[in-house]
Amino acid sequence: MQGRLEDGVVHLPGDARQRFHDSRGYGRPTGGDDLEVAPVEAAHLLSRDDIDGVDGMGLRELLARTGTTLDFVVYKDLRDRGFYLSPAREGWPGVADAAGADFLVYPRGKGPWDGEVEHRVRVVGERESIPVSSLGEVVLAIVDEDGDLTYFDTEGDSPEGTAAEDLPADLDAELLSDRALVWDGVDRLYQRGFFGQRLYGRNADSGPLQLSLLEAAYLARADALAIDEADVVSRGRDVEGDRFDRRLAVYAALREAKTVPKSGFKFGSDFRVYTEFESVDDLSHSEFLVRVVAPDHTFVPRDLSLDVRLAGGVRKRMVFALTDDNGEIDWLSVSRLTP
Repeated sequence: MQGRLEDGVVHLPGDARQRFHDSRGYGRPTGGDDLEVAPVEAAHLLSRDDIDGVDGMGLRELLARTGTTLDFVVYKDLRDRGFYLSPAREGWPGVADAAGADFLVYPRGKGPWDGEVEHRVRVVGERESIPVSSLGEVVLAIVDEDGDLTYFDTEGDSPEGTAAEDLPADLDAELLSDRALVWDGVDRLYQRGFFGQRLYGRNADSGPLQLSLLEAAYLARADALAIDEADVVSRGRDVEGDRFDRRLAVYAALREAKTVPKSGFKFGSDFRVYTEFESVDDLSHSEFLVRVVAPDHTFVPRDLSLDVRLAGGVRKRMVFALTDDNGEIDWLSVSRLTP
């Protein structure tokens, strides 16, 4: 069987509908027994010797002419894993929303006629830029320079916890160049709220408490410290510029969501986040790593992979806080996926 390439689709004649769509989920029926398939679907059929060619072209020529090599790598991998999938094209069977995706993948055992989508997949090469605003409710299929595939699931997922907040009032604090010190009345802040760190070391049972500027600003806003929030924020801007305001907005949002954010420096992130907390003595492992980025941030796949792999390696989930200048936050969770 020879296909005909026209207007971005490959027309297959004869009994193509019965052979390829009705039984295996390829393409879009056009009436009768004829079938339209996307170039990547035609390439897959060529690779299986199910069709003889497209306008006399074999697989090599078709991939070169249509520029579908990366799509083919992903399409074949998902087919090999037992999935039926459709190109995300308006008007194709099973495609209700094509925006932001290259393929719609159906649950195993189902096809485009069942009305159920398992994954919305977007194909990217490892050197492409990925606007963070384009992510969420989509699976990234990243093809590296060796042709290997990595899948990342991206979804909106704001952290929520169970930590109860019980703050003291008007504790005397000393504002330093990049932190604050609280000398008296610190047990309640540290033991029951996990604010700061003991100046004498994490295993110390007493002594003054050192607070990050983020913690100090948050506590000053809540009148837990007898210092002016504006002074702390000004000091924070001196240290890290306008980024301090975005990080403070995220820190406050995490506290308001009843989680406990702490420095994520040792993990290469802004925060590590505990969702369950009662006291420092019963401290469990943190569940999330959070990185604060601007809404117009653009990812390089290599950097995204580094963040997600590191988080997964320490059994945490990577979350990005998309934070604008007004402190509005959209949350994006990214994790490795094995389809």
